[in-house]
Amino acid sequence: MSTLTQNPGITLISLGEHQDAERTSPRLSRTRTTRIGPIGLMGPMRCMSSWHGIFQPSEPARQRLLFQGMIRVFLPPHMWSQVYNPLHSVLLSALVAAIPVVVLLGALGVFHLRAHVAALLGLIASLCVAIFVFGMPTQMALMSAVNGAAFGLLPIGWIILNVIFLYQLSLAKGEFQVLQETIGGATKDRRLQLLLIAFAFGAFFEGASGFGTPVAVTGAILIGLGFTPLAASGFSLIANTAPVAFGALGTPIIALSGVTGLDAFELSKMVGHQLPWFSLIIPFWLIWAFAGFRGMLGVWPAILVTGVSFAIPQFLVSNFVGPMLVDIIASLVSMAMLILFLKVWHPNTLWTSTTRDNSHAASDTSTPIQETAGQPNPAATRSYQNTFKALAPWIILCVFVFIWGWPQVRSFLDGIFSLKIPVPGLDKLVQKMPPIVAKPTAEPAVYNFTPLSATGTGIFVASIVGGFVMGYSPLGLISMYWKTLKLVRFSLLTIACMLALGTVTRYSGTDAALGIAFAQTGVMYPFFGTLLGWLGVALTGSDTASNVLFGGLQKITAQQLGLNPVLMAAANSSGGVMGKMIDAQSIVVASTATRWYGHEGEILRFVFFHSIALAILVGLLVMAQAYVFHM
Repeated sequence: MSTLTQNPGITLISLGEHQDAERTSPRLSRTRTTRIGPIGLMGPMRCMSSWHGIFQPSEPARQRLLFQGMIRVFLPPHMWSQVYNPLHSVLLSALVAAIPVVVLLGALGVFHLRAHVAALLGLIASLCVAIFVFGMPTQMALMSAVNGAAFGLLPIGWIILNVIFLYQLSLAKGEFQVLQETIGGATKDRRLQLLLIAFAFGAFFEGASGFGTPVAVTGAILIGLGFTPLAASGFSLIANTAPVAFGALGTPIIALSGVTGLDAFELSKMVGHQLPWFSLIIPFWLIWAFAGFRGMLGVWPAILVTGVSFAIPQFLVSNFVGPMLVDIIASLVSMAMLILFLKVWHPNTLWTSTTRDNSHAASDTSTPIQETAGQPNPAATRSYQNTFKALAPWIILCVFVFIWGWPQVRSFLDGIFSLKIPVPGLDKLVQKMPPIVAKPTAEPAVYNFTPLSATGTGIFVASIVGGFVMGYSPLGLISMYWKTLKLVRFSLLTIACMLALGTVTRYSGTDAALGIAFAQTGVMYPFFGTLLGWLGVALTGSDTASNVLFGGLQKITAQQLGLNPVLMAAANSSGGVMGKMIDAQSIVVASTATRWYGHEGEILRFVFFHSIALAILVGLLVMAQAYVFHM
């Protein structure tokens, strides 16, 4: 009888058994090594049938090898270490690693393919590069894609589905017309509506939940107010930048602290020395992009009030309280100050069109609010009951999103039901290597199935409550939900493919290969390190994911170059926020929210310049902080 060894509950064949088999048939032993290894879980019986056709080993050897093959099926896959320079050239490896991104963006922006087709092509390209160039085992590559697709559906797709559901409920009942007139009661000027909705109101949703919620909500509201789909999509994306690093109750900063070992409060303070400058710039930039320079000058006092009233709380809370409540406090202060300022100040010329020249020759989707002399304002004559009924769904949404975003509430809901599912064939089997990390580190791959605490669930509950307030019956809600599901089905497929692509690049190490190329820039590293954060968000669709991906590299590279590691880690997050407007996930969210699915390429071309220009400005600021202010 053969001797077996026991290793933590797994039965293994001893070395002596293997040598005995090799003596019996050296050719059989070599065949076993080359055939069983690659196919792993395909099973021993197929292997044995192949062996049997090649030679006839003795019966004892056959029995031993059959037993070995059966045990091999139940052994976990071997650890795989990421390789960041497979072509022995940092530049060439980085160029090949960029192929999936080029395929995705080219399919969207150049060839004008539909988003789900472009996403599938990008995913296929990422799998090919991961497997055939970077040497990732096929099973691991496929499981990483499955893991990413699952994350794309929950929580991201779940958010989009339910935000559009609420929007459809409001639209079908005519409540959006009331909402339009109510906001028109505060200001009929389109420029000021952008400041109030896209920038200040969107920042509240970013702070409370993140993960695409602000773009989905503000895009839906802007399209209901009469903005063109391109304007509603593009300006929602541009506005959702400065708040991103403190989004979802400070999650990006907390995650950055976790992967770097740097103090979260110190990181919060450093980001709080970077982003408030852009909280001043973004409102001006937003209105300049919409109305041109002269149009921006017409409302510069209101823009200044909006930016300053956001930037000051953002600086104070991030530097003296911490990262969790930065966006929520800053957005509430900014909205309140703008509304109060509009009580005493009005622009000389009302901008009632959605076009840059302020003419009404816009597309058919533009329904500007006209001001007619001697005619009463509809918002002023409408009853408070109807006004409240129109605002109630969105007020309910704010309340539920805020409640669902609170850590204690999430913990309570997860305590009722949640699952942590280790991804088979992937969890802790991919090993990150220096210089991405200080020492070889197994990468966990656990899918958190948290349907109760997911932000989308809070939005779903808010939609149901809001639907009843608007007068829907249970059957009416079910019918509308089914229509919404059919409406967003391709968007959900696209988001799943986008996240699958991003997850494959993460576990294969291709995005790290791009990061290492950026790290070779020496004295210019503060600038290019900031752009690395921008690239990370553009690839992953998340400032949190970018911080987890490149945070360790930023710290190690900064220490090697004699830079402040807190500065460069914070720069990764601050630079990353400008990549948020061009990541494919956010673009699909925007196109879905504005009912403009299939035009993602136009949205990408519209926002790309703004993204790269703002990222360059952040890089220049970090350069100054590193070499002029010595922070």
